[in-house]
Amino acid sequence: MSTQAGRRTGIGRTAGALIAVVAAVGAVTALPVQARAAEGNEGAAVPPYAFDGSAQRVKGAASSLDAKALRTGQTYRDTLKKDGKVYYRIDLDTKRNTYVSVVAVPKPGGEVEYGDGFKVSIQDTTGAECGYQDVNFGSGEYARPLAAYARRIIDPESSSCQKEGAHYVLVERESAAVSTPDDWELELRHVSEPLLKKAGPTVLPETWASATPAPPAGGQQNRQGGAGFHEAVSLREGEWRADIRPGQTLFYRVPVDWGQQLFASAELGSGVEGDSVSNALTLSLDNPALGFVDMNTVSYGGEPTTLALDPLRPVAHENRHTYDNATSGMRFAGWYYLSATLSPAVAEEFGDKAVPLTLRVSVKNDAEPGPGYDGDPGPFTVTADDKEAAANGATGAEAAETNGSMRVVAAAGIGGGTLLLLGLGAWTVWARRGAA
Repeated sequence: MSTQAGRRTGIGRTAGALIAVVAAVGAVTALPVQARAAEGNEGAAVPPYAFDGSAQRVKGAASSLDAKALRTGQTYRDTLKKDGKVYYRIDLDTKRNTYVSVVAVPKPGGEVEYGDGFKVSIQDTTGAECGYQDVNFGSGEYARPLAAYARRIIDPESSSCQKEGAHYVLVERESAAVSTPDDWELELRHVSEPLLKKAGPTVLPETWASATPAPPAGGQQNRQGGAGFHEAVSLREGEWRADIRPGQTLFYRVPVDWGQQLFASAELGSGVEGDSVSNALTLSLDNPALGFVDMNTVSYGGEPTTLALDPLRPVAHENRHTYDNATSGMRFAGWYYLSATLSPAVAEEFGDKAVPLTLRVSVKNDAEPGPGYDGDPGPFTVTADDKEAAANGATGAEAAETNGSMRVVAAAGIGGGTLLLLGLGAWTVWARRGAA
């Protein structure tokens, strides 16, 4: 009697667990839609920057000899004081190129000046600078996330930064005297890129298609952006509608393969007329290693306003052989990140409410074969899963889930009823075995 009761209890628990899984899958599927819809609500707080939940805390050192090591493939978090200067260590070999990116996140609403920003560089043990990038707020003088990277490239023709062993990442913040002195949060990533099996071209074509294409066809579709690079919402070519609040930054990502060319523009919709706000909208582009590529701003006076990024060269390995950021940044295939920020000053002129935003994204040319990496390209490729994520609007965080979790979500896409029937079918089998 007790044995039979025990069996029945076990069966009930199993069925309950299966039904709970179905309910959880439905909740996971619906949650992003609900969260994104809530972001446009008038009076609601602007969502804070969404850091990578897997990031480890690290403390930057005042001296290179005290620097903590950053491991390849890991994300880290730290803070940087006003006019601060911190070191981290990376141990490098001579078989892969290295990129260390830094996302600086000031507190919302802080005062910043035109030249405020930071520089990130990689140095060897002699102090020689291997590569650097510096970014600032530019004409959009309002606090928002900024991204940049430093790189160490293996180059047989170079005599510096080519040895294996310890190297140092240096992050230096620059702020005007009148700028808000609050600490900036930092998000750091360390990734590597394989070398080529054989040397490829190093000279850029003199002519390339720079004409802006016609707007993407297919009509407008809703797709609210994420709150950070890790939660950037995936896009494919198309016209994407969102709502953006003053002081808010929306993050998106677009897969761009070898030989393909990315065009992006943004439009703010009409609202209550008022005085024009200078540089009200900032549109930025960062590459798959989170290196800065390009940025543009536009003013807003309550009427439809459009800005576009300058035409960019097709993605090619040889693009790295130039000092131009916009060209050099288009050096590998993968996810390219678009971020749109609306100035807090818009609230002073038009009220603290959402403004309609449309992103128009075009990806031209068929994908070409890669440059012939001597190893796994890691993030520097476009896969079938990436294309699927771009089609369904998955965030970077969702795409980073384990393969098992992604299969469950995919099964839910087939239909929660189908999964429930499968679960109940299994329950029936177990029930019959128990009765026997």
